[in-house]
Amino acid sequence: MVKGLNISIFTGNFGSGKTEMAINSALRSAEQGKKTVLVDVDVVNPFFRSAEVKPLLEEKNIKVITPNFATTNLDIPSLPASIYSVFSMENTNVFFDVGGDEDGATSLGQFKSYFDSCDYKMYFVINTRRPFTNNEEDIIGLMKQVELRSRLKVTDLVNNTNLSYETTEDIILQGQKIIDNVSDMTGIPITYINAKKDISIELPEKHKGKLFYMDLFMQPKF
Repeated sequence: MVKGLNISIFTGNFGSGKTEMAINSALRSAEQGKKTVLVDVDVVNPFFRSAEVKPLLEEKNIKVITPNFATTNLDIPSLPASIYSVFSMENTNVFFDVGGDEDGATSLGQFKSYFDSCDYKMYFVINTRRPFTNNEEDIIGLMKQVELRSRLKVTDLVNNTNLSYETTEDIILQGQKIIDNVSDMTGIPITYINAKKDISIELPEKHKGKLFYMDLFMQPKF
């Protein structure tokens, strides 16, 4: 075990908001004075990658590792060898932004032995307003496919139910009912309930303290 190394993996379906979650988590870590690395392993979706905000993150002293040819006109799925270095970084918070659904999770498989040698958290980010994750059965089915392809286990659930800038408290709470059921059915805890900073949410007592307020970086403002 590497001293002080904390690894968080964010995965989920297309449009789940996993990239936003990874970016906001990295920024929060850096704001707390922690040595922080964001690893973009999204080789599936060329449009919404954390690599798109690399300059902003680097201004905040966050080291960013991106796919080869990211932000270029070449769409070649290739990951840099420098990713292996993060598994030996002491006293560092490392955040992995993984490509959408089971296809994107496949890229994690090559690092399985490295993940197995350290403590990691794999967060399954859920937006119940997206196709294929709007009911319990589909969410659990996709989650199992992600685990199969990545050869890693989901450890935590994240409620990121939203309609971008049209999100309301009611939309988030409606999604929470579905994700509560998923948690009950799988035994996997809900760790975060996400919301934009301008939304105030009243949560049941059992979910107090789980709110994670986020800024939006990957969505256009209307």
